[in-house]
Amino acid sequence: MIAALRRAWWWVGAFMGDHDYARYVALHRRLHPERPPLSERDYWRERHAAAETNPGSRCC
Repeated sequence: MIAALRRAWWWVGAFMGDHDYARYVALHRRLHPERPPLSERDYWRERHAAAETNPGSRCC
């Protein structure tokens, strides 16, 4: 029961974007090991700015 709840909580977090920064850091370290990744705060700031600049297909 606990394991199922943890998996469900993980999926909710993945759907909401909770794991995006960790994936960004892993990819950045693999592709650009000589440069430090953005801080989490700067990552989300840039991501939201990009979404506002290029809305693409979204509901609102």
